[in-house]
Amino acid sequence: MAAPSSRSRQVPFLVGVVLILAALPVGWFVFLREPPATPPVVAPAPAPAPVMAAAEPVAEQKVDLELSTFEGTVDVWRGEGGKWLPAKKGMALIPSDVVRTGDGSYAVLVNGETFEVRMEAGTMVSVGELTSSLSKFLLDNGSATATVRGGKRHTFELKAGGRDKDEVVASTDNGTFTMNNDKGTVRVGAREGQVKLSGKDKDRFVIVRAGQESIVRQGDNPTAPTPLPKSLLLNVGWPKNQLRERKLLVTGQTDPGNRVEVNGVVALPDEAGRFTTTVVLKEGSNDVKVSARRVGGLVETSQGTVQVDTTLPPIGVDPKLLWEETTGGAPP
Repeated sequence: MAAPSSRSRQVPFLVGVVLILAALPVGWFVFLREPPATPPVVAPAPAPAPVMAAAEPVAEQKVDLELSTFEGTVDVWRGEGGKWLPAKKGMALIPSDVVRTGDGSYAVLVNGETFEVRMEAGTMVSVGELTSSLSKFLLDNGSATATVRGGKRHTFELKAGGRDKDEVVASTDNGTFTMNNDKGTVRVGAREGQVKLSGKDKDRFVIVRAGQESIVRQGDNPTAPTPLPKSLLLNVGWPKNQLRERKLLVTGQTDPGNRVEVNGVVALPDEAGRFTTTVVLKEGSNDVKVSARRVGGLVETSQGTVQVDTTLPPIGVDPKLLWEETTGGAPP
């Protein structure tokens, strides 16, 4: 009776072994098998960068220039083969125009709020380049004061001494200066800001600061800047006696590069500062005024009163008195 009991106990054991053996493949598949490799994620190719077109150079804009105000005799020459025309207030000016002022006259050229040029009596200025970043003028002769408010965005050039390679060039982007050009002697003085000044050799320049001046003689380089003087030289030779004709030859001496006017008429000093001019007088008493102006605005005057009497008898010679003076006795 023992045998059946033993076999009954073996049956569950065998069933358990069979279940374990059947579970082994499932466990390997679930827990031990390596998962398949994850395919790499391929990022999409970047879009090609847009091709930037080359930046075009900014074209220089032309600027407006007008004859703002003037007094006296002012003329404008326009274009080649033109002629002198009377100036008009508010007249638009273009490159190649020439403006001149007569004796006792002045004119002011204005470019908006960027710069202005005041021309004194007996001055001729040619208009050159006019753009938003650069303006060029030529002072053929006379005296001009430039006030530039460009704020380093605009360069103003004023040339003198001719149109060749030896010309004098003064430039600034913010300041006020005066240039005198008479008979080849150029004097430049700064009142505000500073001015770059060159002469014969363009790579040799000086910086003229506010309160300073420099002089450039024909075919030379600028002198070292010096302080603007508090006085200037002006000597005039006045006649001591009454005149018997209605003309007076006025002669004098001043500093080279100064501007001289005699009764409102410009008299150009030479390289040594000597000047000569003729003044037409009237019968009787005549007041004659001579003034000299320096680039810093300093003015010196000399005034004289000249008497003219053309009715006086001619100077004659008494033969009797001449005989007595030379022989010591009366004529026979």
